[in-house]
Amino acid sequence: MQTRPLGTTGPQVSALGLGCMGMSALYGTADRTESIATIHAALEAGVTLLDTGDFYGMGHNEMLIGEALRSAPAARREQALTSVKFGALRGPDGEWGGVDGRPAAVKNFAAYSLQRLGVDHIDVYRIARIDPGVPIEETVGAIAELVEKGYVRHIGLSEVGADTIRRAAATAPVVDLQIEYSLISRSLEQSILPTTRELGISITAYGVLSRGLISGHYTRDRQLTANDFRSHSPRFQGENLDHNLDLVESLRKIAEQKGVTVAQIAIAWVLSRGEDIVPLIGARTRERLTESLGALDVTLDDADLAAIETAVPADSAAGDRYAAAQMATLDSER
Repeated sequence: MQTRPLGTTGPQVSALGLGCMGMSALYGTADRTESIATIHAALEAGVTLLDTGDFYGMGHNEMLIGEALRSAPAARREQALTSVKFGALRGPDGEWGGVDGRPAAVKNFAAYSLQRLGVDHIDVYRIARIDPGVPIEETVGAIAELVEKGYVRHIGLSEVGADTIRRAAATAPVVDLQIEYSLISRSLEQSILPTTRELGISITAYGVLSRGLISGHYTRDRQLTANDFRSHSPRFQGENLDHNLDLVESLRKIAEQKGVTVAQIAIAWVLSRGEDIVPLIGARTRERLTESLGALDVTLDDADLAAIETAVPADSAAGDRYAAAQMATLDSER
């Protein structure tokens, strides 16, 4: 497995990470046995970075990863690096209650994550969204204290803009920013990516297949359950969906010419953006994992990249990546 660095001071990680959220929440029902088998298969293939959030299924995802790590061979378990997001508040019925970035809350969240994961440290720890009532310096400072005590190895950020990145990095060393990045979600290219590169901060890119929209497997007639995030996502609605799937068909022509799948060419495009970018693949099954890992064997030359740019230009997607209320919480979009 190819590797890439997390920032200038962080660890080497596999060129593709595994985003485990869909195994517990927001994408309909998942099979627990298949989820654990998929994590095991990813580790066996050389994937080292496992990404989660303490609010994914209200702790379910962390416990799932913990179970997968305990039942994995020792050599594979030892290679695993955990990336954890915290701060999003949930109610018993799953309702969202804002974000808590207070220092005392940061340490509380970390204590529970360590227990659920069954580990003695978290490799990269980051607040999922900034708390508008708490300066980022205080939140990052609290993570830095956890680093000093050995409970966290590295500080990360998630979905924040250039100014917040600078303020956080001035407080303590930051190795990585997690943010959505795909062929149809490219807003970070304007000011965020230049800032992270200036400061030596890497990107872990989630949503590289735009929640399955540009995977090549999503169809216009697909019926979504009420607990599937996509049933409320603007890009999956009505005319927006029709337009976006037309983009996918344009991409499919290029993929077929290269003898690869749409998902593989979409992931390969993110990989091509720079050695400082680590795509997170959200595979929930071993079949999808195998397909995604095939992107590592796809080489895109200048002609391929130009063709992809023509087929799916920047800002060509219809609809925002989140509903309006959620977009308003994204410091990265301000």
